[in-house]
Amino acid sequence: MKDKKIRVISYGLGPIGMKTAEIILDNPKLEIVGAIDIAPEKVGKDLGALLNPGKKIGVTVSGDADEVMSRLDADVVLLATGSSLEKIYPQIEGIVLQGINCITSAEEVFFSYLGNTRLSEQLDDLAKKQGVTVLGTGVNPGFVMDTLPLFLTGVCRKVDSINIERVVDASTRRLPLQKKVGAALTPEQFREGVEKKRIGHIGLPESLAYLAWNFDWQLAKVQETIEPVIADKDISTRYFTIKKNQVLGIKQAARGMDKDGNQLIALSLQMSVGAEDPHDSILIKGEPDLRVRIEGGVAGDIATAAILVNSIPLVIQEKSGLITTQDLSLLKII
Repeated sequence: MKDKKIRVISYGLGPIGMKTAEIILDNPKLEIVGAIDIAPEKVGKDLGALLNPGKKIGVTVSGDADEVMSRLDADVVLLATGSSLEKIYPQIEGIVLQGINCITSAEEVFFSYLGNTRLSEQLDDLAKKQGVTVLGTGVNPGFVMDTLPLFLTGVCRKVDSINIERVVDASTRRLPLQKKVGAALTPEQFREGVEKKRIGHIGLPESLAYLAWNFDWQLAKVQETIEPVIADKDISTRYFTIKKNQVLGIKQAARGMDKDGNQLIALSLQMSVGAEDPHDSILIKGEPDLRVRIEGGVAGDIATAAILVNSIPLVIQEKSGLITTQDLSLLKII
């Protein structure tokens, strides 16, 4: 029925998962019917009370995902538990096998064919057999440095190259992100973290590959760099005190060139504590040229939660399988 609420399970109640739950509870078109997390301090608690002490909504957080999904009649699961497809694949598989659609904030799932073709094809086949849809989305990747510029090229006769820059003041962001960009580390610790893949933004290669795929550009060479942004004075955030010569964050870049050495795509991302002039800028060279700048940039945490929620009705209506944001019709607030 038209007035029937869309039934949602919130899976993963970290900062992003909690924010999505908050948005859902404020939306009369949606209903949270289940909540899943493994944190001992959350299991057994009422989700409403975790969001707002003293408020109960009658949904108890469970640590048993299979039990929750097999018991409840849900339309979609919002999964916010990790970044790596390989690590969260069992979780997605469990959701799909229950015949439930899945939207995840996992960065690698946004365009997972780049890093794990085998698991991507396996997941696509499974989702099609079960008649459900799986989507990875977010702000970066998922919007600012891939889906938005692709949408903008809809008014272009031709596109020769794309240059995107995102500057984020990490002091305004959640603790896990500040850790992920290396805030308060020494330069030596930063480089060690990069080598062990503990430090750095996950998703930039996926954004680059997504754009190249959509324009049918064959990239003969891809270059990626990650460098620390170093403090020239002491600075404090809600979580850290960063001393002079310690790390404020990262400056990460990815470039794709054709066989003649022409640069087709350039992505530049700086996420550092106290970064000056936060913004998102997109330069499309073609016919016509397009220049778009978002002052202050897209606020990553709330925007990530919002895009997950706003994707719900489209995913439910979309074809089955592992899809990308390219498959969705125009996204709008639900």
